Amino acid sequence: MKKLSTVALLLGTILVAAQEQEEKGKQIEDIVIVGNRSVKRTKLETPVPVDVINIDKIQRSSPQMTAQDLLNYVVPSFNSVRQSASDGTEHIDPVSLRGMGPDQVLVLLNGKRRHTTSLVNYQNTVGNGSVGTDLSTIPIIAIEKIEVLRDGAAAQYGSDAIAGVINIILKKNPGASASLTYGLSGRNDGETYQAGVNYGASFGKNDGFINLSLQLSHRGKTTRTQNHDLDIFGKNFAYEFADNPDEAREQDDLMLKKEGLTRDDFNFQIGDAQIRQGQLFFNSEYPLNDNLKFYSFGGFSIKEGKGYGFRRLPSEDFNVVKEIYPYGFQAVLGSQIYDVSYAVGAKYNVNDWLIDLSNTFGSNTFKYNVSNTNNASLGIKSPTSFYAGSHSFLQNTVNLDVAKNIKNFNIAFGGEFRFEQYQIKAGDEASYTQYDIDGNVAVDGSQVVGAGGSQSFIGFSPANALKKDRHSTAVYADVSYDLDKKLSIDLAGRFENYSDFGNTLNGKLAVRYEFVKNYAVRAAVGTGFRAPSLQQQYFNNSYADISTSGLKIVTKGIFRNDSQAARDLNFDKLKQETSVNASAGFTFKPLNNLFITIDGYWIRVKDRIVITSNITDERLANYGVESGRFFANAIDTETKGLELVATYDWKLGGGNLNINLAGNYTETKITDFHFPEKIDTPRDEYFGPDQINIIETLSPKTKASLGLNYGIGRFNFLVRNTYFGKVIRDGFPFGVVQEFSPKVVTDVSIGYNLTKNINLTVGANNVFDVFPDLQTYKNSYYGVFKYAPVQMGTLGSYFFGRLNFNF
Repeated sequence: MKKLSTVALLLGTILVAAQEQEEKGKQIEDIVIVGNRSVKRTKLETPVPVDVINIDKIQRSSPQMTAQDLLNYVVPSFNSVRQSASDGTEHIDPVSLRGMGPDQVLVLLNGKRRHTTSLVNYQNTVGNGSVGTDLSTIPIIAIEKIEVLRDGAAAQYGSDAIAGVINIILKKNPGASASLTYGLSGRNDGETYQAGVNYGASFGKNDGFINLSLQLSHRGKTTRTQNHDLDIFGKNFAYEFADNPDEAREQDDLMLKKEGLTRDDFNFQIGDAQIRQGQLFFNSEYPLNDNLKFYSFGGFSIKEGKGYGFRRLPSEDFNVVKEIYPYGFQAVLGSQIYDVSYAVGAKYNVNDWLIDLSNTFGSNTFKYNVSNTNNASLGIKSPTSFYAGSHSFLQNTVNLDVAKNIKNFNIAFGGEFRFEQYQIKAGDEASYTQYDIDGNVAVDGSQVVGAGGSQSFIGFSPANALKKDRHSTAVYADVSYDLDKKLSIDLAGRFENYSDFGNTLNGKLAVRYEFVKNYAVRAAVGTGFRAPSLQQQYFNNSYADISTSGLKIVTKGIFRNDSQAARDLNFDKLKQETSVNASAGFTFKPLNNLFITIDGYWIRVKDRIVITSNITDERLANYGVESGRFFANAIDTETKGLELVATYDWKLGGGNLNINLAGNYTETKITDFHFPEKIDTPRDEYFGPDQINIIETLSPKTKASLGLNYGIGRFNFLVRNTYFGKVIRDGFPFGVVQEFSPKVVTDVSIGYNLTKNINLTVGANNVFDVFPDLQTYKNSYYGVFKYAPVQMGTLGSYFFGRLNFNF
């Protein structure tokens, strides 16, 4: 109640101040593209909530350098947190909307479906078991604006749009701009560089254009471990001291002193991975005449990452070749991520019938290289660097869209054909093979001296390698009715057929009614679906993890849902998720410069696809692993929440103050579990407390931001406070349940126009150096993981300077 009273007081203050203004200038509102076809509506006129983020305006003064980081601080229903020591997830940040999974958010580029990554998140991070879209592959300097549709839209756009849609719109304006950014954390690490240039030119007689963007960036690694308190990481540590840290430290120090070593010889690297990236994007349109225009857009991104695996200790005789690494090692996971996309199409207008035919292609390839490691089964002959294989995903979509406006009606219909392909390629033989003492490939009964494969990240083997594809065909129809901006009714339906699991039919109804001028109610209800991704159907590998006893590093496996191991344990075949979405809200515009929206929502998902916990079963020993995980339609969930957005432009002291208040409360609960009828596995192994925690409480239920942006003369000032609500992290099966208290992160910046075309901005993200609560000792792996990557992450304060050029 106290929080609601504070919000009400702030809104009241804004309203009173607004009423005192003499100037009632009319504000030009953003026209929304996402959520409708060829219907021109402002964000207050849509029957479902849509955020419109003007990237050029906001990013100029914000510390954030990528689209997902920027959205994380300006759209409370959006969430993204950097992970550490989590294999590929260190290199591609999973994002979510309204507390749902990364694969329940559809991303569009210029209104066309964008491909997902080839990466499956399986390291017990937010979005565990899901496949999302990497927003960082699109250079921020190429983006004009981002529309965030906060409502289910599968009936309009197809699979994945259960939680909402993010539509990224590329620049098309003529002229040139450039940006140079340098930043550094308050702990003198995480050094960032970013240089971008954008150039647009008009050509032809009918408003043709081409717009090009080039961006290069570097983000240095950070270290956020508690190396001075490593407790049991001496050369001959004893686990019996683990419950007594002081005694363990004393014993370790004595052992280290005898060896002439210090704790620094056993440091962990825990923090953000190093990322380097280069991107080249284009957007173009060429009108042949008044009725026909051709368009094309797309780009290329290459990302190279450098993350760190879990440390191998000198006492781990089975995992460490002591002749190579007498004091153990921490492996380095290097990534090379190639992302390519392009779209070509034509728009034809005949008798006010708008016909759009397009082909959109996208591909994502993720290659793994592991260094500073060993294949312990090879002993002294082991390499220390390995190519560990790759996975890739491509998607090609053909769309035909037809629309016509007839008086107050807008009708639209069309079809879509989509082809998808997923591939896993094997790495070097030594990256996945266990050898016997004679250096031959080990077989049953062979004598071995150590663990096989590249430690920390075991390479993909020929048994993992595969190439699978599918296609889908869809038809849709939309009808929109607008009566003098007073009453809007949208009705949509979509039928889709998949080659690998069958048909789905979905519909949506959305209504907006303006009962008094500038005051309206809106509501929507619809069904949705999400097809199991090819990655979820076919990803499989072996990976290193802490054993069920918690005392050593062992090999575990992820098995295909259609594998023999899945059949041995009686797993059901994967099927689509289905959903029901409902929302209702109010929009207010009491003054020309004051906008307020309040929306409530409810989302039910049946047969949600997740990855199980580690299942220990004697039958899995036949596959060379201690335990296994499987993708399954294991749960039903229910999500409900409330969103508030208020914006106000205030003429103040000769300048303009923009106030933006936004808040979101969302809660997801698991309402039912689905266990294979014949599986003989305890619930804690099939879908344990840690997995329930990821779905229900690992992301903040409450998130809010208050941004104040004041421009006067040549100066611009930004102060933005972002509130991250409490989260709960379950350390099962080794740790305890810990609650992390709410935090407020403050961004500040000061901008100055050096000339008409050059702007200098300096400022900070998290200027007060706020961190999540320290992890409890039992959850921190003996003090190594000082902070959990929850809420706003573990970067701490970050300071930046940016030069912006416009020509």
